Amino acid sequence: MERQEPDHGGNLVGTLLDGRYQVGPVLARGGMSTVYRGTDTRLERPVAIKVMAPRFVADPVFLQRFEREARAAARLHHPGVVGVHDQGVDSSPAGDYVFLVMELVEGGTLRDLLHQHGKLSVPLALSVADRVLSALAAAHREGLVHRDIKPENVLIGPGGVVKVADFGLVRAVAEASSSTGDVILGTVAYLSPEQVATGSADARSDVYATGVMLFEMLTGAPPYTGETALSVAYRHVNDDMPAPSSAGAAVPAPLDNLIVQATRRDPAARPSSAAAFLCTLHAVRTELDIARVPVPVPMPPVAPSLAGTTSIAPPSHGPWGTRALTRDDAAEGAGFPEAATIGVQPSRPALPDDLYRRERIRNRRAFIAWIMIVLMLASAVGLGAWWLGSGRWTVVPNLTGLQRGAVQGALASAGLKADLTEDHSDTVPSNTVIRTDPAPGQRAVLGSDVTVVVSLGHPVVPILPAGSTTEEAERAIQQADLSPRVDPGAAQFDDTVPAGSVIGLRPASGTMLTVGAPVTVLISKGPAPSTVPDVRGLRQAEAVSALRRAGLTVQVRNQFDEQIAGGRAIGTTPRAGTGVARGTSVTLLVSTASVVPQVVGLPVGQALQMLTEAGLNGTVNRSVGGFTGFGFLEGFSDRVISQSPAAGQPVRPGATITLTTL
Repeated sequence: MERQEPDHGGNLVGTLLDGRYQVGPVLARGGMSTVYRGTDTRLERPVAIKVMAPRFVADPVFLQRFEREARAAARLHHPGVVGVHDQGVDSSPAGDYVFLVMELVEGGTLRDLLHQHGKLSVPLALSVADRVLSALAAAHREGLVHRDIKPENVLIGPGGVVKVADFGLVRAVAEASSSTGDVILGTVAYLSPEQVATGSADARSDVYATGVMLFEMLTGAPPYTGETALSVAYRHVNDDMPAPSSAGAAVPAPLDNLIVQATRRDPAARPSSAAAFLCTLHAVRTELDIARVPVPVPMPPVAPSLAGTTSIAPPSHGPWGTRALTRDDAAEGAGFPEAATIGVQPSRPALPDDLYRRERIRNRRAFIAWIMIVLMLASAVGLGAWWLGSGRWTVVPNLTGLQRGAVQGALASAGLKADLTEDHSDTVPSNTVIRTDPAPGQRAVLGSDVTVVVSLGHPVVPILPAGSTTEEAERAIQQADLSPRVDPGAAQFDDTVPAGSVIGLRPASGTMLTVGAPVTVLISKGPAPSTVPDVRGLRQAEAVSALRRAGLTVQVRNQFDEQIAGGRAIGTTPRAGTGVARGTSVTLLVSTASVVPQVVGLPVGQALQMLTEAGLNGTVNRSVGGFTGFGFLEGFSDRVISQSPAAGQPVRPGATITLTTL
C-alpha cells in the first residue's frame, strides 16, 4: 500500500503509520493527543489510534515512560479495561509521531451519557461505578494507578459494556518537563488533593476521582466549579467534599456517606483501593436493595441536515457527512440535467384510436406487472441479504452484576432467551450474574439462547448421611465446588457406622468455605476395641451391667464353685483382661453354690426348717443322753450346739448339714 504523507496542518487521515496502521477519520481531539479511527492492515481489524501532540516526540523522558506505561497497560486483561495492542514512533519527512494503538469501542463516553441525561438515577450510577471500580481493582492488583479517572475516559460500548481507557498515559505525560502543568489543568476537576499539592498519586487517588465522578453522575455537575483551574484546585486541597444530597440529589444516606468517605482530603481516611471501595459499594447496594440495571449506550452526536431533519455527523469530516437533498432541490436542478438523451427510438405506424388505447393499457399493465416483479425480487434479495448480513443478529447486553430476576427481561429486550446455570463464587453475591456466553458486546442470532451463569455465593459443606460410601461423599463435595480429601490418619472408631463407611465431614456440614477449599472425609474404623473387665465376686446383675458398659454382649452360665457364694460371678470366658472387639459375646459364669445358714442355738426343728429353705438337708446328732435332774442343762436340750459345715460355707445344693444337740 502506498504511503500518504500528512499535510502541513497535522491531519494524519489517510496516513499509514509504522507501515501497518491506516489512519481514518478523527474520533476526538484534546490538548495532549488526537484519536483516530484506524485499521490494522496486518490483522484487518478496526482499531483506535491515539497520536500524541508533536511536542512530546523530542522528549526522551516521555518516550521512555510512554513505552513502559504502554507495556504495563497491555498486561491488563480485564473486560472493563480498553485493550492496548501496540505503541510506537512513526518517522517520516513530514515529522515524527508517537502513537498508541488501542481496542476500538463503538459507542460513546460517560460524558456523552451525562450530556443526554443531565444526571443519572441511583441504580444506573451505581452500575457504571461498579464496572469502573472493577477495572480499577484489576489495575491496582497489578500495581497500576490510572491517575486520570474522568467521564471522558469511561467508554460505553454495545450492550452497555463499560471500559476504562488511558491507563498510565498521564504518568508518562507528567514526567515530560514541558507538559506537567497542562496535565493538571486539563483534569483538575477530578484530581485528588495530593495530586494537586505534590503530584504524587496511588490507588487512593483513583478512589478519590471515582468518588468525584460518582458525585457528578448523581447530581449532574462536579462538586467544584470556578472561573479558573487554579480556583478549582484550591478547593480540592482546602475544602471537604460535600455530600451529593447537599446538591439536591435524592441519594440514600449510606451511599451519601460512602461518597463523602471516598473523597476525604486525607488519603488514609479513604478506602485503601478500588477493590475496598467496590466491596463497600456492594454492601451498600445490598443494604439498600438497589437492583443492577443495564447501562444504555450513548447516542452519537447529531447535526442538522440541509433538509431540516437530523443526520449522524461523522467526527471531524466537516459539518455534515452525506448531503441530503429535498424534492425542491431536485426540482431546481441540484446539479442534474433535467433531461438526458438515451438513444433514438425507431418510428412505428400510427394506430387507430381504440386499438392504440387498448395497446397502451395492455403495455401499461405489463409494465406495472414487471415493475412489481422486479420490486418483489429486489425486496426479497435485499431482505435476504439483510437477514444473512446483519438483520438476524443482535448484540448481547451486559448482564454482569444483574440480579437473577432481571435477566429474562434484559435478554428479551435484545431479542434473546436465557439459559440459566448456577455456579459458586467467592466474589459475586448470591443470585447475581457472574458471566454470560456469548460475552457482553458479542453478536448473537436473534432468538438464540444465551448461557447466563448466576452466582450461588460461597460454597457450603454438603449434608452427608452417616454410613455413606467414600465415592458418594467425594461426589457430593465436588458438586459443591469443594475439594475432597481422604486422610487415613483422620479415621475414627464408631460403634454404629461400619468400618470403611463415612462418619462425617470436616469442616462440619453447613460450613461456608471458598471455592475449591479442602473438605476431609472422616472414615469409620468400626467399633473401638474393648477389654473384658474383672467381675469375680459381683452379684449377677452387677456383673452383667459392667460387661455391657464395656461394649460386650453377655451370656450367663451357672456353675458350682466352692469358693463363691451362689448368685455371684465366678468369672468370664474369655477371662478378665483379655482384649476383644466391641460387641463381642462374653460368657458370664455364675456360682450355683448354696451358703450354709447359721443355725447354732436354734431349736432343732427351726434349724431343720432353715436348712430346707436354703436347699440343704439336715441330720441331728445327739452327743449326750438325757439330762433329767440337771436343771441348768435343761434349757439346751433340743437346741443346736454346733453344725458342720460351719455357717457361711458354700456347699453344693442338697448337701447334708450335721446338727449336734445335747
